Amino acid sequence: MGVFSADTGHEQVVFCQDRASGLKAIIGVYSTALGPALGGTRFYPYASEEEALHDVLELSRGMAYKNALAGLDLGGGKAVIWGDPVRDKTEALLRAYGRFVQSLNGRYWTACDVGTYVQDMDVVSRETRFVTGRSVEHGGAGDSSILTAWGVFQGMRAAAEHRWGSPSLRGRRVGIAGLGKVGKYLAGHLLEDGAEVVATDPSEAAIAWARQTHPQITLVGDVQELITSDIEVYAPCALGGALNDDSVPVLRAQIVAGAANNQLAHPGVEKLLAERGILYAPDYVVNAGGVIQVADEIEGFNFDRAKLRATKIYTTTKQILELADAEGVSPATAADRLAERRMAEVGRLQTIRLPR
Repeated sequence: MGVFSADTGHEQVVFCQDRASGLKAIIGVYSTALGPALGGTRFYPYASEEEALHDVLELSRGMAYKNALAGLDLGGGKAVIWGDPVRDKTEALLRAYGRFVQSLNGRYWTACDVGTYVQDMDVVSRETRFVTGRSVEHGGAGDSSILTAWGVFQGMRAAAEHRWGSPSLRGRRVGIAGLGKVGKYLAGHLLEDGAEVVATDPSEAAIAWARQTHPQITLVGDVQELITSDIEVYAPCALGGALNDDSVPVLRAQIVAGAANNQLAHPGVEKLLAERGILYAPDYVVNAGGVIQVADEIEGFNFDRAKLRATKIYTTTKQILELADAEGVSPATAADRLAERRMAEVGRLQTIRLPR
């Protein structure tokens, strides 16, 4: 059994198991100060239960901060299903998971994440109404990667303006680690803006897609080759921990702005980035486009409205980078302060009791 400490600050952590379907899942609710906790379901073959628990605790906390800075009236939560999505995912397992989500009676809304897709949310929704990120055919918003990539692009533009005085990436060399659900859309936005794109992905299918769709993308063998190449912006778009004690000292880029969650391997990485003069656009700020999209689905999805909200990531990122300079702190610390301020100030309003 994983070790859980109340020191993490989480409101609720639920371990879910259904032996018949093979379901082993953990749902983490970090905060409901701003509203029901919203966050995706990650389906991943963790090495241990401790690793799965660590991931859900980190991800759910990050969602609380992300939702707060995105201006949403939603708290932060996340779920992980421990298993191989290719081998273990079945209708019975997903529906069993849906019943556990329903048992929380709206304290947690789920959506897609690594290893889960809109079609999976359609199945989960057969057992719970507290699910978003469904397919268009089932009344949902469809692929949230579209607005995730749009938001990352907006955050990158803000970082470029902060560093170089112009919000355009034209002529800049941008390195993308991961051409999956988000990375491929981000590459399209960058190419359209006139940037040069260098990319890597371990998936042969992703590489084949890049060669066929955007032959102008320069492909390199792995992430190490990418970060040590002559790039000006680095966009981690795969799993977390991309910025660590090994990668930051050799990173050639002047800006980091990507879609991956939890890019800082540990808090000390912020200092390493600052010492090297690398501007970091906090991941949970710039990658909030997806959660903005699925949150919009809750009130009846309108793509234009959701895209307009995601475009504001540009303004939020600028505000954070300017605050960081003004207060002499890292961008991540400035973002945390803004998120915590909103959770405290708006969350406090719940103490004003309303008649039932």
